Amino acid sequence: MSSWLQHLPILPIVLPLMSGALLLFLPQSRVVLRSTIAVLTTLAQFAISAYMLHRLIEPQPGFLEHGVEVYVLGGWAAPYGIVLVVDRLSALMLALNAAIALPVHVYSLARWDRVGVHYHSLLSFLLMGLNGAFLTGDLFNLFVFFEVLLAASYGLLMHGSNEPRVKAGLHYVAVNLVGSLTFLIGVSLLYGVAGTLNMADLGARWPTLAGADRRLFEAGAGILGVAFLIKAGVWPLNFWLPTSYSAASPPAAAMFAIMTKVGVYALLRMGSLFAQPDAPAPFGGPWLFYGTVATMWFGILGMLAARQLTRLVSFSVIASSGTLLAIIALGIPSALAPMLLYMIASVPAATAFYLIAGVSERLRVNSVTETMAPQPTTYTAFLAEEPQESDAPENELDEVGVAIPAAMAFLGLAFVSCVVLTTGMPPLVGFLAKFSMISALVGVAMDESSKDAWLLIVSLLAVGFAGLFALSNRGIRTFWSTTRATPRLRFIEAAPVAFLIVLCVVMTMAAGSVMEYLDLAAQWLQDPAAYIRAVVPRAEVPL
Repeated sequence: MSSWLQHLPILPIVLPLMSGALLLFLPQSRVVLRSTIAVLTTLAQFAISAYMLHRLIEPQPGFLEHGVEVYVLGGWAAPYGIVLVVDRLSALMLALNAAIALPVHVYSLARWDRVGVHYHSLLSFLLMGLNGAFLTGDLFNLFVFFEVLLAASYGLLMHGSNEPRVKAGLHYVAVNLVGSLTFLIGVSLLYGVAGTLNMADLGARWPTLAGADRRLFEAGAGILGVAFLIKAGVWPLNFWLPTSYSAASPPAAAMFAIMTKVGVYALLRMGSLFAQPDAPAPFGGPWLFYGTVATMWFGILGMLAARQLTRLVSFSVIASSGTLLAIIALGIPSALAPMLLYMIASVPAATAFYLIAGVSERLRVNSVTETMAPQPTTYTAFLAEEPQESDAPENELDEVGVAIPAAMAFLGLAFVSCVVLTTGMPPLVGFLAKFSMISALVGVAMDESSKDAWLLIVSLLAVGFAGLFALSNRGIRTFWSTTRATPRLRFIEAAPVAFLIVLCVVMTMAAGSVMEYLDLAAQWLQDPAAYIRAVVPRAEVPL
């Protein structure tokens, strides 16, 4: 194995850091150069994450054969040094992040990168924070990367400022500052008791604590868990999310779709290391389960009440976070892999939804500012052909109907695809994920007479039907209303949406291989001792 490959884990952090810093010094007038550097850097991250994922799909003998790679910075081994851990879960999240960042970056080149300053730098720093959060092996650096991604998200949310965006942005900043303070307090308590912040070392030490130390550790874990729940958008800590996400520009909101999954990832990672019957409350058990079920129903009510597409999608993001965490809280091993499949299907769908919403907003604006006279041929977009003269009588043409412009046809089909993915309807990967989760829950409910499993089944079905009703209603009003004007759809806007949908179609076609990988990832999460031994070889792992 080439020596340079051992440094791959650090590149998803270093590349966006260097790119974002470089772009700060380039004049805003160098639009083409800035855009080229930013997109090429994102493309490089996509290629690196795809290669890292491939290495874990087919590990080579003597290299990654245990499904984990530990990158030691500065030669200081854990728990004393900083380590980056690449296992099947973190590699999956890296690839998911890169897969949505690339189309979002391309989409923003249509005009969104020019409505304010330093857009590409902010997006690069956001990617750096997200990648670092997925890779880091200790809580302090998780806090650092959380702050990096949050600082970048503050700028992205208020990019191209207007009054609603600034108002929502200030609310967003205030809530997340409180979350960051909560995070820091929890980390301080854990370090004071355990003497370490390495995740694997914490997993090895906490079962050995007793008495006052044990209670103080659980208090710190509870405070830390609250910070993660704020990031994940769990009720009642998520009232800031719909307003903030719907106020952001479309590409910023599209990237925010994965930010709630950082909180889910942190809870899943730490929960797997605290996998004991008496695990701290926020990382499992009834406390987390009923809170996440309430989150699902909050998302349902929000979707039914929303009158704006971006706000509706924001509530669907909340419902998806509740779904993921409810499965984690219930602790059913057979549902863990389908839960991961649901996550990698719901994030691209929500991302595509936000991008579509950016174009559909022009429908509303155009319908007010333009008359309903026949639209110019430029509005038929990149798929359209010039209208041809017809010799047929006028009444015969009326019987045939009105031709749908190519832009509207594309947007309508993309919208329907996203609805199918989000609500878990057949035949796409969202249906496979939700069907697999419900199948696993039914098995537990029948065998163990679990009321919680039945409650989650009902909630999952309710989320799907409520989303189908609300999104279908909004789609009819947006794309099939006769009072709407046809927008001009540029290729650079359509291609990213098509890429995300095709990605989900590919996952559907390769569902068997995808599930094999996710099954291995789920098995790894259920074996915390293996993770601990890989990261801290000298740790005494309690049986």
